[in-house]
Amino acid sequence: MIAVIDYDAGNIKSVEKAFLHIGEDVVVTRDPAALRGADRVVLPGVGSFGDAMAHIKQYHLTETIYELIRSGKPFLGICLGLQLLFPESEESPGVAGLGVLEGKIVKIPDAPGIKIPHMGWNSLDIAPESRLFKGLRDPYVYFVHSYYLKAANRQDVAATTGYNVTIDAAVERGNLFACQFHPEKSSDAGLQILKNFALVKKEGPYVR
Repeated sequence: MIAVIDYDAGNIKSVEKAFLHIGEDVVVTRDPAALRGADRVVLPGVGSFGDAMAHIKQYHLTETIYELIRSGKPFLGICLGLQLLFPESEESPGVAGLGVLEGKIVKIPDAPGIKIPHMGWNSLDIAPESRLFKGLRDPYVYFVHSYYLKAANRQDVAATTGYNVTIDAAVERGNLFACQFHPEKSSDAGLQILKNFALVKKEGPYVR
């Protein structure tokens, strides 16, 4: 069972449909007991960093998310769900993120010919040992974002892409995974990524 955390994020339904499409059992919930009972958990998200953290706190999900990550249960952040795993974002100064990974969320800089938000398809440069991208033959995925990750620990970076700057497009640490792009909107490549996540086995607790 895959649990998708419901905190009023924008892309929850499309994430649910993508997992159903690949034959996974899915529950969309904010109930802590249901989240703990799932085999793996997804933190989706479309919207602003500050609003998302406010909703997570409103629904008393912060400690549950920490508990799930510490347990070693496979955990996937998608788009804003990736950004929330870091300490802060330039989008919402003064708002603390979950801070389970180290790095900065910064605005994509303006440049001639560069449209912000970045909306479209980009190829990925994938780290050889990545489990999330295992067997991916065509790493071409769909992005919608104005802010991007600059990871502090390069060993966490599972994939990068370019859009005026180098964007850390995905991270992996233990059984914690996250991607800035939308696998649920990335055609066959995205479905393969979700299948890979669905096959990840619990390997032990998250270590910061």
